[in-house]
Amino acid sequence: MIAAIKPAGANTRGLLAYLYGRGTHDEHFDPHIVTGFAMLGMPDPGRDENATLTELARYLDEPVRLRNSEFGKPVTDHVWHCPVRAAPEDRYLSDAEWGEIAQRIVQAAGTAPAGDDLGCRWIAVRHADDHIHILATTVREDGRRPKLHDSGLRVGDACREIEKDYGLRRLKKGDRTGARRPTQAQMHKAERLGWGKPSPEWLQDRIRAAIPHVTNAEEFIAYLEASGIEVQVRRGPSGDLLGYAVGRPGDLNEAGEQIYHPGSKISPDLSLPKIKARLESSQPEEHPTARRNRPSTPWHQAADALDTLHTDLADDTRAQAHVTALGELLEATAQKAPAHLRAELRSASKAFARAQRSQIRAEDRAAHALRSAARDIVHTATGPDGSALAALIAALVWAAIVAGRWHDAKNHAHQADAARQAVQHLQTAADLALAPTLAELIARPPREQARRVLASDVRATVPDHAERILTDPAWPALATVLADAEARGHQPHQLLKEAAAQRELTTARQPARVLITRIQHTGRNPAPNRRAEAARQQSTMAGSIPTQQTGNSRLPSVAPSPTEQQHRQRR
Repeated sequence: MIAAIKPAGANTRGLLAYLYGRGTHDEHFDPHIVTGFAMLGMPDPGRDENATLTELARYLDEPVRLRNSEFGKPVTDHVWHCPVRAAPEDRYLSDAEWGEIAQRIVQAAGTAPAGDDLGCRWIAVRHADDHIHILATTVREDGRRPKLHDSGLRVGDACREIEKDYGLRRLKKGDRTGARRPTQAQMHKAERLGWGKPSPEWLQDRIRAAIPHVTNAEEFIAYLEASGIEVQVRRGPSGDLLGYAVGRPGDLNEAGEQIYHPGSKISPDLSLPKIKARLESSQPEEHPTARRNRPSTPWHQAADALDTLHTDLADDTRAQAHVTALGELLEATAQKAPAHLRAELRSASKAFARAQRSQIRAEDRAAHALRSAARDIVHTATGPDGSALAALIAALVWAAIVAGRWHDAKNHAHQADAARQAVQHLQTAADLALAPTLAELIARPPREQARRVLASDVRATVPDHAERILTDPAWPALATVLADAEARGHQPHQLLKEAAAQRELTTARQPARVLITRIQHTGRNPAPNRRAEAARQQSTMAGSIPTQQTGNSRLPSVAPSPTEQQHRQRR
């Protein structure tokens, strides 16, 4: 059940006209009062043809007029409006039940506290099966104003209790970190103008898209302006940036003036102070234009940065920083990925935006590696090769799962749900990204004898998951990956062990695919020559011991891998 308190209004008669009218699409049927304040003595315009909306409005406004006649400053924001809607799958609620629910809502809000005969005047109007509208005039019978601060939180808590008591769909408790829902006026305007999204939602997407591209607040403002967004800034006497608001081009008010939305009103984490904290957490010398001669691509660096995510969640402030930065990396990946993957990655990024926000303060500097990876990706001139992108998206799947588990442990219900939604989109993107690589690997399988040896490595290294891996349709491709890695000097059993340790396989839908992306990432370079490395170490040791002891020194023996042993036996 959702109770959405609307901004305070000034026209009681106008709201009543809407509640008793036909609706914008003739969706209002049989409007009538189901309950109201204790002294309600007016007839219901929905039931009595002689009753008028004007008379009802005047009756509800009576305490407001009395107060305004006694005090110099009139009350103008006195109309409290709260639609209360059941879920589509909820059972039919009778008028009596809706009346009881309305009573609990106004008591929780503070407009009509329980046992208080001098509360505000209010009514609950029903004009559809699944919802009611509560209208109250916020001047009490004794002339005082009600205490409505944090009424939304109290009403939300009351709705959770109502759901339990009436057997309705149970929703998650909010934590005041969610983005504001667009108003009906904003949604209707977007529909009328042919916009796909209301302005606040459209602006939120573009603000989040800008963050990986910039390193400070001034760059952030400049990037928004260059993107065609109307920007209004507030500066102090020194010229320092103090705040910002953004507007959608063409979004004008009745006077033809641009409508602006402060960042903090669009979403709590998009206020200027929070954006500055995130941007300033990166060291200036780590800007992508200053980086040279990196040993791997930004896509590989991002996957490397994600490898340690699960170890950074022990401390809550560090964990929140990493989860926030993970959202930025998701956004960056969606922007630079090939066209056939962008839709799923953008959906994942949009879903994960809710998972980025909680009441826990973030230690933003702790997530420097993830943010640097995101900025490297958006500034790279070349796209990723197939295996690098597949490895990164697979790492993002696991990172989103880990983030969701952390939120679950902290009882962040909305954030955990958002992370799970992101995982679903990422898994689809991961399947699409890996498909060409799988086709190429399956087309050149190793010989049957080598596959049997590699299967033995799987059974010896990951016995708990061996059967799932070997019966996975992607097993032939995994065998090719292991054979390729062995040709580069790696030990298959060691790669399997490392890959299984980095990503638990119990929850993996297709464990062979998970291992393919992990092993391709970690085993992409030739392995160092083990005997040459041993000789180098021996040479180093020889330089630090007396000369007479070096004559009897021998190179340390290096034990062959199980695969090598079986190859030698066959020879």
